[in-house]
Amino acid sequence: MPSFSSKRASRWRWLWILPRLAFILFVGGVALLLWMSEQADKEEKRATLTSDMLWLEQNLRFHLTRNEELLGRIDHAHTSDARAFESFARTMFGFDSGLRQLIWLSAEGAVRLAHPAIMEPGLAGETGEAIPSRQSFRLARSIGKPVYGKAYPYFGNDWQFEVHVPVSRDGRIAGVAVGVYRIRDLLGDSVPWWLAERYRISVMEDSGKVLGTRSKVESAITEEGYQVSFDPPGWGLTLHAVPYHAPRPTASLVLSASLVILAMIVLWSLWILRRHVLRRHAVEEQLGQEHAFRKAMEDSLDTGMRARNLDGEIIYVNPAFCRMVGWSAAELIGRRPPMPYWADDYLDETRALHDRVLAGEGPGEGFELKLKRRNGEVIDVLIHEAPLIDARGQHSGWMGSIVDITERKQADERARQQQDRLQSTARLVAMGEMASSIAHELNQPLAAISSYCTGAANLLRNETPAAEVLPALDKAVEQARRAGQVVRRIYNLARHSEDRVELIDLGERVDAALTLMEVDIRQKIIHVTFDRQAKAIIEGDPVLLEQALLNVLRNAVESMRDTLPEQRQIDITLTCSDGYALLTIADHGCGIDAGVADKLFDPLFTTKAEGMGMGLAICRSVVENHRGRLSFEANPGGGTVFHILLPLAAQ
Repeated sequence: MPSFSSKRASRWRWLWILPRLAFILFVGGVALLLWMSEQADKEEKRATLTSDMLWLEQNLRFHLTRNEELLGRIDHAHTSDARAFESFARTMFGFDSGLRQLIWLSAEGAVRLAHPAIMEPGLAGETGEAIPSRQSFRLARSIGKPVYGKAYPYFGNDWQFEVHVPVSRDGRIAGVAVGVYRIRDLLGDSVPWWLAERYRISVMEDSGKVLGTRSKVESAITEEGYQVSFDPPGWGLTLHAVPYHAPRPTASLVLSASLVILAMIVLWSLWILRRHVLRRHAVEEQLGQEHAFRKAMEDSLDTGMRARNLDGEIIYVNPAFCRMVGWSAAELIGRRPPMPYWADDYLDETRALHDRVLAGEGPGEGFELKLKRRNGEVIDVLIHEAPLIDARGQHSGWMGSIVDITERKQADERARQQQDRLQSTARLVAMGEMASSIAHELNQPLAAISSYCTGAANLLRNETPAAEVLPALDKAVEQARRAGQVVRRIYNLARHSEDRVELIDLGERVDAALTLMEVDIRQKIIHVTFDRQAKAIIEGDPVLLEQALLNVLRNAVESMRDTLPEQRQIDITLTCSDGYALLTIADHGCGIDAGVADKLFDPLFTTKAEGMGMGLAICRSVVENHRGRLSFEANPGGGTVFHILLPLAAQ
C-alpha cells in the first residue's frame, strides 16, 4: 500500500507536468489556428472568385441584352440610307459592347446594308446550305425574338458569334438586325482591368477548346478555377476564370512567427502570475459578496431599489426610492414594519403582501400597490421582488424594485374617459347621418305625393269626373308607401342589417327611375337613350336600388344645367358578361373636378350650394350592400360616366 508521502509526491509531479502539457497544447492550438486561417483565406478567395464571375456573367448579359434592345429599335430612317445606317452602327460600336459588325437583312434574308462592308459568306443570303447564320435568321423571324448563333472561327484563332434581332413595324417583320460579336473584343470591352489583374478570363466550348481569352500573360496561374455557363449566347459556351498565383506576403509569415513568440511570452507570464493567484483568491472571496450586493442594488438608476433582510428590516435604499417616498435613507434603513410610506387606507393589504414576500410566496411577475409620500400624497407603484443572494450563494434577503406608475394610471383613466366621449360623439354623428339620409331619400317621394295631390285637387275643383282623379290619388298612395319603404330600408342600412332580397329586373328598375324623372327631363329638354343589350336579373332590394338610380340620374340632370339645350343628353347602357351586369350612365354636363374626385363619395361632402352631400354616399352604400361597385370616370365627349357593376342572380 503506497504511503502518504508517495501520494503527495505523485500529486506534485502531476502539478509540475501540467504547465508543460498546457504549453504543448497551446502551441498546437496556435498552429491549428494558423492552418485554419490559411484554409479560411482560401475559402474567401474561392468565394471572391465565385462572386466576381457571377458579376462578370451578369455584366456580359447586361451588355448583350442592352444591345438587343438597341438593335430592336432601329427605325426606317436608319435602314433606308447607308450613311444613316453607318452612323447608327458607329454609335453601337462606341458603347464598348463587343460589337464589330452590323448588318441589316430584309424580311426575306437578303443583305441590304452592312458596316463594315466586309461580310462573312454565311451572311450573304446563299440558299441550299445549312449554315448557322441562316438557321438563326429563320428562327428569329419565326419566333419574333432575338436569337444567338453558334460561335465560328474568324481568321485563325479569333472566334465570333451573331445575334439576330427581328424588327417589327406595323405588326410585321420589317427585317432582321444582325450584330456580330468577336469573343476576344467582347472580353476586352466587358472585363474590367481590375478583374483581368486577378484572373485569366476565357470563353470555352464543351470540348474544352478556348475561343477567346483576356489574361495577364506574364503572371503564373494556379490550377484552381471556376466556370459558369455563358448564356446568352449559349451553344455550350462557358466563362472560365483561373486566379493568378500570388506569393504569400512576408507580413503574414512575420505575423505567424510573432504569434508563436507572443504565445510563449504569454505562457511565461501566466506562469509568473500563478504565484499571485493564491494570494488574491482570499481577497477576491471577501470582495465577491460586496460586489454582488452592490451590483444588484445599482442595476437601475431611475427605479427605486429597496433591500430587506429575512426579518423584513430595511438594509438599503437608493436615492430614487428616497425621492419617491420623501424619506431619507437614514430615516428608512433599519426600520421594521409598519413602514412610514405605507398608505393608511391600505395597511392590512400592504402588510399581507409584505408577509407573503418574506415567506417566499409573493407574486412572481410583480404586483401593484399604493404607497404614501411624506406629504400625505398617495401614489401607485409597481413592485418586483427578487431574492437577494450573497457571494456564497446563500439567500440573505429580498431585493425590491419600485416603479412609480401614478401618471400612467391617470393617463389610462383619461384615455378611457376620452374613448367613452368619442363613442358617444360617434353615436350622435351616426344619428345625424341617418337623419340626413332619411331626409334626402324622402325628398323625391314626398315631392311626388305633393304633385299628385295638387293635381287631384285641381281636377276636383274643375269638377273632373272621379275616374280621372283616382289615378293621381293612386299614384300618391303608391309614393306614400314607397316613402315608408325608404324609411324602413334606410334604417336597416344604417344598422348594417341583412335585408330580404328578391329577383329584380335591373332594366325595369331603370325604366321606373326614368318615369319618376320624366317631368324634370322634359322640363330641362334632355334627350335620354337607353340601350338595353341584355336582360339583367339580379338579387336585391328594388326600393333601395331604384333610389340609388334616381340619385345618379338626378345628378346627371343637374350637371347639365349650364349645357346648351341641343347638347343635353343622357346615354344609358345595360350589358351583361362574366356573371355581372354593368349599367353605364353617361351625361354631357360640367364634369367632376379632379380636386374633388377623391371626396366625391364622402358623406356630407357636396359641391352644390343647396346639397347635403348624402346622395352619392347613399348610392355607394346601396350598391356595395348588393355586393356591387360604383365608380366614375370622365366622359371623353364632356361630362361624367358612372358605372354600376352588380352580380347577376344565380340561375
